[in-house]
Amino acid sequence: MEIKKAEYVISAVNGNNLPKDGKAEFVFCGRSNVGKSSFINMLCNRKNLARTSSNPGKTQTLNIFSINDLCYFVDVPGYGFANVSKSIKASFAKMIETYIKKREELQMVFLLIDFRHKPSQDDISMYEFIKYYGLPCTIILTKSDKLKQNDKPKNKKMIKEALNLKDGDRMIQTSTLKKEGIKETLDIIDEILSNYEPIIYE
Repeated sequence: MEIKKAEYVISAVNGNNLPKDGKAEFVFCGRSNVGKSSFINMLCNRKNLARTSSNPGKTQTLNIFSINDLCYFVDVPGYGFANVSKSIKASFAKMIETYIKKREELQMVFLLIDFRHKPSQDDISMYEFIKYYGLPCTIILTKSDKLKQNDKPKNKKMIKEALNLKDGDRMIQTSTLKKEGIKETLDIIDEILSNYEPIIYE
């Protein structure tokens, strides 16, 4: 798959604002500042499609992007940022939970984990939540370029064990600096789209 067209569609806070054309959706989630927006921009070969910020917690809505007029990427608020108030954290959690539980168009969750560190409890909880609802999940290991080559196998093993990855879950190491992981990620999306039948709304 090659992304030739990527456009911002809408920022949604509930299901009423989401697209209703039945196309497949792919959600990108992870802790604040893990690199979600940068990763989406890399996949789409765009610098500022998804807004990046040096201030963690900046994304506060479900941001929807149309990809090749075939499917949607969904960038969700980051979790685990200490400076976000409890009430905002609760609203973020409810928004993400409702989307993941009820959105039939959702075909894959890309869970971004910082390759350099052991998954946080929030990372583990998110993964368990995804699996509880029976959704397919691909682990995106970000910031690969910041790790020594010799440390990568050890860190992969650490992350796999911490998350207790299930059979069928894939891990892709990525680097926005080195443009690493693009093909592997887009191949997964392409494979899903080749078998997807759009949902018809009455």
